Order: sequence, then structure tokens, then C-alpha cells
Amino acid sequence: MKITVLGDRCTGHGRCYSIAPDFLDYDDEGYVTIRDQIVGVPADQVAASRDAARTCPEQAIELLED
Repeated sequence: MKITVLGDRCTGHGRCYSIAPDFLDYDDEGYVTIRDQIVGVPADQVAASRDAARTCPEQAIELLED
């Protein structure tokens, strides 16, 4: 699974990175970023990535199945 953050949609609620802090982070302005530029979601983080994407009110996180 791959994860993409649509920066133009993010408004900085922070729900996603509180759910998936192992691979999501936030920048100085509070907008979501992908930690260490990870593109492929680690197998043990798939459930958290789905929860993070589902929780985003702006739908700024997209997941693509391999």
C-alpha cells in the first residue's frame, strides 16, 4: 500500500498524525507530512493508515493498494 498526502487539502486538524505517528508527522505550520518521506506503508501500519485516511475531514490522505 502506498500513501499520498494532498497538501492543498490539508487544513491541519492533526487527527491523522495522532492516529499514525510512526509514519505521519506535521510541519512547522501544522500540516501533515509523511515522516522520512516513506511512500510505502509498512505492513504493521496498514490499519493505522486506513484509520488516519478515514479520519481526515478534508480527505487529504490517499491510499493506493499495491
